[in-house]
Amino acid sequence: MDSIKERLPASIKTDRLVLTTPTMAHAPDIARLANNRRVHEMMARLPFPYTDADARFFIEHIVPTEAEHCLAVMLGGVDFMGIVGLSFGNDPAPELGYWLGENYWGRGYATEAAAALVAAARNAGYKALRSRALLHNARSRNVLRKAGFSEIGQATEAINNLAGQQMMLMRLEFDR
Repeated sequence: MDSIKERLPASIKTDRLVLTTPTMAHAPDIARLANNRRVHEMMARLPFPYTDADARFFIEHIVPTEAEHCLAVMLGGVDFMGIVGLSFGNDPAPELGYWLGENYWGRGYATEAAAALVAAARNAGYKALRSRALLHNARSRNVLRKAGFSEIGQATEAINNLAGQQMMLMRLEFDR
């Protein structure tokens, strides 16, 4: 019997992007783009400094787990830009997360990648998705709104890099 996660695609194509499973070939670009304080300051689980060893660990130990569905965001299928994915925890609604290298911010790529993964999750049979963004991160909150999420409340981040910071909780319910 297949799990709902197994129905998610291993790759997705959009007008400008290809979302595909991260491989070791992506490790140098992951390390280079993630090793940026401005990216780190927005991410709950991204270490800083971010090294080649962190990128290899991510690809070898995070990507293949049942708890994650991670996709590399590739401009035109060639240039690595960041990661988009779903995390599966105790909540039946997976959590959408993403990051892009700073030089790709403000061009609609995050919205395009998030919307593509949202559509794939809907097609796979998920009933809802959740996400969160720093309260002061208006750009990320806007990406999530454009992908169909609604703001449902605020909370203080309890753990990880963003512990103690105010978060906007967001949710997307799929109409069936």
